[in-house]
Amino acid sequence: AIFQAAKKDLLQVIQLQDPSLLEGRVTLRQIKAGSVVGHQGDQDVSVAFIISGLLHVYQRMIDREDESLLFVTHPGELVGHLAVLTGEPLIFTVRAHRDCTCLFVSKAHFYEIMREEPRVVLNVAHTVVRRMSSFVRQIDFALDWVAVEAGRAVYRQDDKSDSTFIVLSGRLRSVITKDNGKKELAGEYGRGDLIGVVEALTHMNRATTVHAVRDSELAKLPEGALNSIKRRYPQVVTRLIHVLGQKILGNMQQVNGPLAGRSLSLHTPASKWDAGNPVSNLSTVTILPVSEEVPLTTFTLELQHALSGIGPTLLLTSDIIKQRLGSAALDSVHEYRLSSWLGQQEDIHRIVLYQSDSGLTPWTQRCIRQADCIIIVGLGEQEPTVGELERMLESSAVRAQKQLVLLHREDGPPPSGTAEWLNMRSWISRHHHLSCPRRVFSRRSPPKLRELYQRVFEKRPDRYSDFSRLARILTGNSIALVLGGGGARGCSQVGILRALNESGIPIDMVGGTSIGSFMGALYAEEKSSSRMRVRAREWAMGMTSHFKKILDLTYPVTSMFSGASFNYSISSVFKDKQIEDLWLPYFNITTDITASSMRVHTDGSLWRYVRASMSLSGYLPPLCDPKDGHLLMDGGYINNLPADVARSMGAKVVIAIDVGSRNETSLTNYGDCLSGWWLLWNRFNPLAE
Repeated sequence: AIFQAAKKDLLQVIQLQDPSLLEGRVTLRQIKAGSVVGHQGDQDVSVAFIISGLLHVYQRMIDREDESLLFVTHPGELVGHLAVLTGEPLIFTVRAHRDCTCLFVSKAHFYEIMREEPRVVLNVAHTVVRRMSSFVRQIDFALDWVAVEAGRAVYRQDDKSDSTFIVLSGRLRSVITKDNGKKELAGEYGRGDLIGVVEALTHMNRATTVHAVRDSELAKLPEGALNSIKRRYPQVVTRLIHVLGQKILGNMQQVNGPLAGRSLSLHTPASKWDAGNPVSNLSTVTILPVSEEVPLTTFTLELQHALSGIGPTLLLTSDIIKQRLGSAALDSVHEYRLSSWLGQQEDIHRIVLYQSDSGLTPWTQRCIRQADCIIIVGLGEQEPTVGELERMLESSAVRAQKQLVLLHREDGPPPSGTAEWLNMRSWISRHHHLSCPRRVFSRRSPPKLRELYQRVFEKRPDRYSDFSRLARILTGNSIALVLGGGGARGCSQVGILRALNESGIPIDMVGGTSIGSFMGALYAEEKSSSRMRVRAREWAMGMTSHFKKILDLTYPVTSMFSGASFNYSISSVFKDKQIEDLWLPYFNITTDITASSMRVHTDGSLWRYVRASMSLSGYLPPLCDPKDGHLLMDGGYINNLPADVARSMGAKVVIAIDVGSRNETSLTNYGDCLSGWWLLWNRFNPLAE
């Protein structure tokens, strides 16, 4: 009797003309208190009609752990019908707080009813609309859906500002054109970002040109709708001011970096992934091999394992797509279905990894189209020849950032010849060296490989592994260590590195000034505080030789020492190592006295730039930069603790070690001139103050 009465009520709610359509397509279920009816992200969704009890509907943002209550469904109401109508995953979790009785219509059965009586779609959609407030419906009407192809501009610099854009999917890049015609990158924006809101609020012309890095979908909010929201809900203005303030502070911290503080976008607040970092909002990463010898499958599985420690991660290959969507899923006739499904996966996962095929197949082309970032994987031991897929990338207008990853055997030689790889690939924005466990290079059949990595995925990722370092860099969670200048006090930095290792803190990037640049380079080369300590001690013992110092004295036109002995001590430590060949990303700071500016060195001869960063004026002559002939001096004169530089290079956490001298507080007024003899007398006179 309850079942028949409930079916009659359901017929009235959805206004179905033919009651027989429900026969055999409706099931009655008792739901226990605490049970979950549907999880957020579920694909197989049913329409639930509540007969008795209450169903609570919760939603969890992808970057938050807690859930927020959206609404409560009462008897006589539907839930889950929006997901069934749109064919998209469930956007919330439905949970019973007490015993409930419901009628369920599966998605397949609902589609059968819909084919017989299409009008039911409008009736069910009307129940969705009734749950929204009139104001939300007005905003929904005002919003425009905009599809932007890769390379197309959303708006251009100096255009009139009449709207704000919300990134639904894809990736956009903002570029500012200077008065001299030079273009500068202002930022990159991904899903959930607001673009152009500052100009819309201030009624100014567009400050930058924004174009699509890949095919993107945007929601366009006209200026009038934004003003209506401000009038109706003044607290929105307060919230915008708060978020703008966070953005401005973030830009002030990054003002010296390549992505300077000109970004006019807002990121989704309260994210455990740093919103101020331009890398943090990557949604998709495409992985391409340089050659067929690259162990692409094992590399991608290792990276997926490392990323799983940061957030929900999905790996997609052509085989996985065919298994989930059918063997014809990659055909052009199914373009919309595939794009829609991929967009859904990006919504419910922190990162989606697209593993390409070894050749230029339709799936490889799709991977490139979907990419926020493209990782090109090569073998460090092979010749740096440009591969077939790379040549295609170079010749096409693919605007996604491209990074080079070189794989090395954990028991093999250290990286070398990286500059040749980079010189043949001018379009690479960054490179990484990864020391890989033996299983990455092992030859196994697919079933044995799946069995192996099932066991690997049962364990937590090793935070010290190079794959975890790459995962943190890709998601904007990298940790930088910055070592300051301070002469012999810099030797204490060895102990600090040991303490960081003992505390379980991994280091993803190293930078330094003066003695900090030397210690940082040792650690970036060794990745071991114990081996670094041995080499640092050997160098320090060699620096205590007074005989070498006397031999290096010269006529002090430029400096007291010629620098030959100091050059030999540094070059004997680092040999002919290039900065590009270090295991960890590394930079150091020098003072360019030719251009009166700070120089940040991330490539070139390691010993030369370390020596330049340690060249104290008056003691050592400046070093002539082999690239442009500029004269370089100790970086401590301009930035003795370059934490801001590390922040601008994408580090989320910066650990800065300051070993500089304390500021002198007991000063002596010696007058307008100073005699060296007087100073010498006062130093040895026990009665002098």
